[in-house]
Amino acid sequence: MQLKTILNRVEPFKSFVYGKVRWVENAERLTLEVEIHARENGRPICSGCGRPGPGYDRLPQRRFEFVPFWGIAVYFVYAMRRVNCPTCGVTVERVPWAEGKCHLTTSYRWFLARWAKHLSWEEVAGVFHTTWRNVFESVKHAVSWGLAHRNLGGIEAIGVDEIQWRRGHRYLTLVYQIEDGAKRLLWVAEERTEESLRGFFTMLTDEVRGAICFVCSDRWQPYLNVIAEQACQAVHVLDRFHIMKKMNEAIDQVRRGEARQLEKDGYEPVLKHSRWCLLKRRENLTEKQTVKLAELLKYNLKSVRSYLLREDFQRFWEYVSPSWAGRFLDQWCTRTLRSRIEPMRKIVYSLREHRALILNWFRARGTVSAGSVEGLNNKCKLTMRKAYGFRMYETIKIALFHTLGNLPEPKFTHEFW
Repeated sequence: MQLKTILNRVEPFKSFVYGKVRWVENAERLTLEVEIHARENGRPICSGCGRPGPGYDRLPQRRFEFVPFWGIAVYFVYAMRRVNCPTCGVTVERVPWAEGKCHLTTSYRWFLARWAKHLSWEEVAGVFHTTWRNVFESVKHAVSWGLAHRNLGGIEAIGVDEIQWRRGHRYLTLVYQIEDGAKRLLWVAEERTEESLRGFFTMLTDEVRGAICFVCSDRWQPYLNVIAEQACQAVHVLDRFHIMKKMNEAIDQVRRGEARQLEKDGYEPVLKHSRWCLLKRRENLTEKQTVKLAELLKYNLKSVRSYLLREDFQRFWEYVSPSWAGRFLDQWCTRTLRSRIEPMRKIVYSLREHRALILNWFRARGTVSAGSVEGLNNKCKLTMRKAYGFRMYETIKIALFHTLGNLPEPKFTHEFW
């Protein structure tokens, strides 16, 4: 079977035919060149308006890199025609196998972009003997096409969060769709300001924005302001993950301060190696940590009292009724204030400030959770780590959409499983 037969099956082009196939002498690797000729009765297409027009002349031959066959580099060779377009003037014709001045065929760009989902861009460039820039431009092309063709309808639950992507408190605002069976990245913006999040809602139509039923976020005030303004019809949930995370941070702060004070006063360092005993759930403790916790519970320490307050608060999530949950929350806050443990008192002030949003967790009946958001955040960090860091915002935005955006792709012959 000849190579031209294979190409006619997998890459047929209307108004063009394949010509001679030849080996390239003195090339660094095995390379084939395939000539492409325009049919005699075919008129060139204007690259500006997309209409056929009379030919003007021909430019020197150009080489377009195609998907390699069995490790053999393949190039299409074609002399571009210029079109005497009555609307656009004299322009270079549009060809179906490539776009603009790109020297990679469209099929090869999609081929590289698909591999870039599984390997780092540097590894893809090395495997296919191309450059990092070619891989980046291919991924950028795939993301641009996917964003233009994605469907934003039917979004019912979204999660809003931020991650640090560079040193110096450089953050990205991320918005995810977090419904069962439909988890994807919807929005990336620089910084974590109101404008960063407002851009997402501005992008949506009024119909799509009004269909959002649940919003899950942390307690970052700029996000709370925008969500209340743009999605007032949705149930805004402050998820248990962020609440318990802040509570654990308070316990750890109490432990560190108390450990220093015990050492300063010359007491036995009973809090040494006790961090994870106090922060982990009981069912996740190791045998050694279980013994250590049993020893700590014999002492009347602020760290132990903070731990017991957190364990008592866990009962809050077992309620079904928002009213009964609110009653328990109020009683717990009163008991915690009487403990006179300052970091825990700060937690109480925060819980009371956001009481209504916390109780929305029960109104949502646990249908949305920040667990999905944190899982997607971990994938974002993995994407950045796999690329050994990105210095440009535009690059990280493209990489995140490519990996997590679940963007549509056209169907091509050169796919892999």
